[in-house]
Amino acid sequence: MLSMSGGLVHAGAVISCPHGGVAAALSGAAGHAVLMGGLPVRTAGEVPTIVGCRHTADGVPVPCTTVRWTADSGGVLVDGVPVVTDGTAGMCFTAGLVPQGPPVVAVMRGGVMCG
Repeated sequence: MLSMSGGLVHAGAVISCPHGGVAAALSGAAGHAVLMGGLPVRTAGEVPTIVGCRHTADGVPVPCTTVRWTADSGGVLVDGVPVVTDGTAGMCFTAGLVPQGPPVVAVMRGGVMCG
């Protein structure tokens, strides 16, 4: 029996950094084998770009620029790549790949935003 914790994250989910920056929308469904409500399911192979992060350290801007996922390779796969769930571990990084903290994922469920 296959178990998976958390709900699937699709391209319509709002992913943000801990400082309020938001991940750019996943572009189109082309090439995605699985859709949820007409939107592509996000996979751990994707590296969302963060925009609008205003994080500073000692007055110097050090914004989050990307999110990288650490998904369970033994879980559900799409085209051989683990899917992202709202329980998948991830980390936001600066352009220099300095870890900034975990992303915040809010998924729509039944028309209600859940975070």
